[in-house]
Amino acid sequence: MFDEKAIVYEDKSLLVVNKPSGMLTVPTPKKEKHTLTSCIKNIFEKRGFDIEIFPCHRLDREASGLIIYAKNRDIRHKITSQFKNGQVRKKYIAFIDGLIKKPKGTISFAIENKRAITKYKLLQRRKYYSIIEVEPSTGRTNQIRIHFKMVGHPLLGERRFAFGKDFKIKFRRLALHASEIQFRHPLNDKVLTISLRLPDDMNRLIGSLMKPKCME
Repeated sequence: MFDEKAIVYEDKSLLVVNKPSGMLTVPTPKKEKHTLTSCIKNIFEKRGFDIEIFPCHRLDREASGLIIYAKNRDIRHKITSQFKNGQVRKKYIAFIDGLIKKPKGTISFAIENKRAITKYKLLQRRKYYSIIEVEPSTGRTNQIRIHFKMVGHPLLGERRFAFGKDFKIKFRRLALHASEIQFRHPLNDKVLTISLRLPDDMNRLIGSLMKPKCME
């Protein structure tokens, strides 16, 4: 169930929302009615406000985590400009197949002939899989998914760039969570850093033995 608790930060100009796995940010050409944007609009309607909201970026349907929304077009323009200029820092927690050897590294394979850079840090090796913190320096479509497939460690739950039968650990969706985002507030220029705990399904897989460093 999607409700007010999904809004993790809000002020007069923007809000940051925790998108659940399985939900689109905005409708595709198929014109789905139940999207993250429509759910947030319903929340505002229940508050008695009829306002238009604008997502400033997106996440894969299967991924979970933080998304910034603007409450008007000018705010959206200012935030998307930060994305274009590389001023927004995003961190993800990912579960990848296999035991990655290097404790940290940078993957820099081009995607569709465009520069693509992904940094990662190992948080823990588990049986058959690794838990990593990922920080993409560029924002290519499916960048994290493609890069870790290319180095031989596809994300658990991957179905587009890997075959489910090849995984020893089965996970029902893509094991990728946008856990932290940092950007400058478009009105006062103060740095905002917002973070999230892991969702329940990822926590259930690892149990209570390990809490990623960036989680609160």
